[in-house]
Amino acid sequence: MNPTKLIYWSSTLIMCAIFSFSAGMYLTNYEVAEGFYESLGYPAYLIYPSAVAKILGVIAILSKKSKLLKEWAYAGFFFDSLLASVAHYYNGDGAGLSVIALIMIIVSRIYDDKLFR
Repeated sequence: MNPTKLIYWSSTLIMCAIFSFSAGMYLTNYEVAEGFYESLGYPAYLIYPSAVAKILGVIAILSKKSKLLKEWAYAGFFFDSLLASVAHYYNGDGAGLSVIALIMIIVSRIYDDKLFR
């Protein structure tokens, strides 16, 4: 496997794992997710739509069926991670995993362009 493909698939799979784990936690452990959302100042009614959007985004990126949906998924993941990083930073939690996700999104998107365009 050439280095471009290796970087693309590594970053994409890490990114998808982070968002899949997040969506799974939202769906299986609602009370914990509700506590996180409320501590960051977000309403709890956003938990289920966010989980569904993350699952659909992972599917759109991995399936490569529609370029438009894939671009929307990358954009959604980017803004989700950016806003999560800022919210966690200002809440004093540290922005750890959301910053890693943000980096993986950027790397995956750059290498997606190199491989599939």
